[in-house]
Amino acid sequence: MDRLKRQIGFIVELDKLKTILRQSWLADGSRRENSAEHSWHVALMALVLAEHANAGANLDLARVVKLLLLHDVVEIDAGDVLIYDVSGNADKAERERRAAERIYGILPEDQSAELRALWEEYELGETEEARFAAALDRLMPLLHNFLTEGRAWMHHGITADQVLAANARIAAGSAALWDYARGLIDEAVERGYLLPPKEKNSDP
Repeated sequence: MDRLKRQIGFIVELDKLKTILRQSWLADGSRRENSAEHSWHVALMALVLAEHANAGANLDLARVVKLLLLHDVVEIDAGDVLIYDVSGNADKAERERRAAERIYGILPEDQSAELRALWEEYELGETEEARFAAALDRLMPLLHNFLTEGRAWMHHGITADQVLAANARIAAGSAALWDYARGLIDEAVERGYLLPPKEKNSDP
């Protein structure tokens, strides 16, 4: 019974993820999405877009879905930080590590170890599944920004070179999705949804 109580306790704790607002707005621009919605959406992206993974038929799709459902659970404690926020990301890894210890620690030891290991796999980004999961996780906010005419980008004064640099890791998981993303970025600049790259200062 103690095992069941701990499992239910973890499930109840996950409800808090629905209260964590992200920087991205819903495609219709009506409100910001929450982290639970994001996790659900990127997991579905994996089911639909798996054929575009660099790993091809060798991809373990079920594992990708697990990684996507688990990696943002830490935002219950650590919150969502804008990817372009240098200061906000300075201690992000440590805050998320502490969050993982507490939240996954609610579960029975065997399940705690299993789910924590999956979370760490995503963070390390060394497996094909982790790289593809990360590619989808980066593509989703880019899509939201494009569909809302750059709402978050323009609010924070983000430029195209920042978006390219922050999302280049998409290529490690899917070259096809990176090509698509770069096309969206170029079109966003053309439409005025995204500021053009900053001009580099010329040498005197």
